[in-house]
Amino acid sequence: MAEVRRFADAGELGRTLAAEIVALRPRLLGCPGGRSLLTTYRALPDLPETTAVMMDEYVPVPPPDAHHSCRGFAERELPVRGVWTPDPDDAGSYDERIAAAGGIDVFLLASGASDGHVAFLPPGSPRDGRTSVVRLAASTRRDNLVTFPAFRSIADVPEHGVTVGLATIASARRLRLVLHGPDKREATARLLSYDAFDPEWPASIVHDHDDAQILLA
Repeated sequence: MAEVRRFADAGELGRTLAAEIVALRPRLLGCPGGRSLLTTYRALPDLPETTAVMMDEYVPVPPPDAHHSCRGFAERELPVRGVWTPDPDDAGSYDERIAAAGGIDVFLLASGASDGHVAFLPPGSPRDGRTSVVRLAASTRRDNLVTFPAFRSIADVPEHGVTVGLATIASARRLRLVLHGPDKREATARLLSYDAFDPEWPASIVHDHDDAQILLA
């Protein structure tokens, strides 16, 4: 079962997690886009030895200057040497690339507010899944309206994405899942109700790892 750590606010959480990342000096840092890790990313100094391994991207792949581009988000927010994103035309090569580079040292995670999705993985995703193109659950697409407010309606949210799998995440040496804000309270309660992985709440993968923490504010 994952260790739970609590902080006074998102700023304290972000500064603490950023300091831990700096101390670890990861070569590969698994990263989500979106809001949850922003206080962490913005507390990081330059990481010239670190490559950000982004966990997902919309399909069709948007240009980097699109508001919902994962690559664009990473290039704006992450002070790292380089950025990797999965290729929907050769999704399986992403896990091979990660393994060839020595594996992910720390995978930072966030949880969907309404369905516990992690990356673009919907409820029911297989524990042994690797990087692939998936159809986004309707609940995930509704959550993305909050994550990316420039989407005017759910009809604007792409229906597909390329995403790491639960096995990709679980193979990292460390997992750090961040939850904060009033819109994540129900998701937090649901996650803390588990003591083991449940495929109906993908973020619970943290409970199936030897070095995992849930950071709350």
